Formats: sequence, structure tokens, C-alpha cells
Amino acid sequence: MTTVQKNSVVAIHYTLRNDQGHVQGTSRHGLPLVFLHGRGQIVPGLERLLTGCRPGTRLNVCLEPRDAYGEWDEDWCQRLPRSFFGAQVVEPGMRFPVDTPDGPRTLTVIRLEDDEVIVDGNHPLAGQSIRFDVEIRNVRPASPEEIQAGMVDL
Repeated sequence: MTTVQKNSVVAIHYTLRNDQGHVQGTSRHGLPLVFLHGRGQIVPGLERLLTGCRPGTRLNVCLEPRDAYGEWDEDWCQRLPRSFFGAQVVEPGMRFPVDTPDGPRTLTVIRLEDDEVIVDGNHPLAGQSIRFDVEIRNVRPASPEEIQAGMVDL
């Protein structure tokens, strides 16, 4: 039987809860989440805990921010000129994908002030402990093409 290792294609069902216990995401009512293990496609703490596990394994784990979505970073809160958004209407709560030197991020509009838009580029769960309920459904070796591409060929 195959165990979860680097470059395994892993299929899991999961439920993710924030530190207040509210469900933030789940695959339980649909298809499992499929990812290439060891490539940073899931949070680091969960990836580490899944290593060596077999299909059928169930985990209920609490992850601290450093092992999940990271600590909240004030540097990701910025004031941008409204012109940054062009003609698009901008309202608090809206989210915008952007490319940064650190990779893609999503900016959340926090508030509007005169000609400025205050945004937060932290993940919504940054700074929080999170809980995952996980069931490993399937594990298989990745194909050479999947390994080269760094992603699963569904």
C-alpha cells in the first residue's frame, strides 16, 4: 500500500475550522481535494503530518499560525490610491488578486478614506490557530509529467 511521500498525488476530504470553530471550508459534500504532496500546495503543518500516512487515515489536528496561514503581518496592510483600481467600483470586503514579488496575493478592501483604499494582503486566517479534520482517500505516485509540471493532471 502506498504512503504519502514527496511527489505523491494525494486525495483528501477535509473540513477546516477557524479558531472560533466556524467552518471555513470543506470538501465533504463534493470531490476530494487532490494535490501534489511536498510542493507546498497545502499548509505546511498539514503537509508534514500527512507524510507517511496511508489511505483511510483520519486526522483531527490543530495547527498554530506558523504551521498554517502564517502570522498576521502589518506590512501587508497598505494605503493605495483609488486610481490603482481604475474605473472599478471599490467597496469594503471586496477582494482583488494581485501579483507581488512574493507571489500572488489577494487584497481585501478594509475601508475607504477620501482618495485612498486601505487593503489587507494577509490571508483571512493569518494569525489564527486552525483545525483540520482530514481523511486520506487515495494516494498514488505522481507521473513524471506531474512532477515536472508541479501539479496534478486530473
